[in-house]
Amino acid sequence: MKIGILGTGNIGRTLARKLGAAGHDVKAANSRGPETIDAGVLAFGARAVTAAKAVADVDVVILSMPLVRLADVAPLISNLPTETTVIDTSNYYPGRDGTVDAIEAGEVESVWVSRLLGHPIAKAWNCIGASSFERKGQPAGSPGRIALPVAADRDDDRKTTMALVEATGFTAFDAGPLSDSWRQQPGAPCYCTDLDRDELPAALAAAERARLPKRRDLTTAVMTERFGNHVANADSDYRVRLARTLYM
Repeated sequence: MKIGILGTGNIGRTLARKLGAAGHDVKAANSRGPETIDAGVLAFGARAVTAAKAVADVDVVILSMPLVRLADVAPLISNLPTETTVIDTSNYYPGRDGTVDAIEAGEVESVWVSRLLGHPIAKAWNCIGASSFERKGQPAGSPGRIALPVAADRDDDRKTTMALVEATGFTAFDAGPLSDSWRQQPGAPCYCTDLDRDELPAALAAAERARLPKRRDLTTAVMTERFGNHVANADSDYRVRLARTLYM
């Protein structure tokens, strides 16, 4: 597939590497320009381009940036062909993103994002920590292979996204429409808990929507107190243990 990735942070970097290694035609862009993209992002065939070029003539666009930055790329996304699959990996963290009134009032994050972008989206890769995503992918059929939920409203988006999740080394699980994607938001039992295919369905079913923000904010406070400004580099096993303690 022809894939454009907007954002080359911890998740976007790994997506470019894994999808390039899987044989896909990958273009990667960030907000600072192609010359600033680290060579490691391009190690498996991805090409550094501008954001406008990243979304041109592609089958899939993956958004791998903080939710607060999505408005910056909305004009690019809203003008995409209807059939283009757009996959969002973001999560809402008010301390970083500012307060989004609609989400605070109860709108599902992914539904709000789709409305902001003016294009249907799929939700994937949002509920695994960067370190786990980079290190813990396994071939299909491996015992204990981590499963990741995929939410989408359109069948083609769901099928495409699930195939790409599998290509990155994780078992794709159909988590239903975007309206149910709150079950994979921060604070939910499946969020950063590295569950396998047998464990994931029960975790999704056990999610309690009203409790998610408090659990999310508690984890943020604990991680910030322990790691300061280096939360993204936190040991994945510690993060998984913490998430399992607080979310499950």
